[in-house]
Amino acid sequence: MKTDTAKDLELVLKSLANKRRIEIFTFLQLKGRRSVVVIAKEIKLSFRSTSKHLQLMYRAGLLAREQDGLVVWYSIDRKNPKAILLAKLFAYSHE
Repeated sequence: MKTDTAKDLELVLKSLANKRRIEIFTFLQLKGRRSVVVIAKEIKLSFRSTSKHLQLMYRAGLLAREQDGLVVWYSIDRKNPKAILLAKLFAYSHE
């Protein structure tokens, strides 16, 4: 395995190696695009902590991000094959 590929895989796996981030990914899988405020309220976590989790998942390529004024929206990145594969895995695990 190439070093870049291994590092990329490590980043993706680490981005989901946390209960809160799994909750976020599952929530976005089920509900679609949501703001940081809504996600924080849903998972019962502070805005600041939620933002940090979302940024990590965004940097790993799992989430897409859009900014509309002061509101930041996140969704699963449907253009990224890793995110699509994980979304399918999560959907399968919730059947």
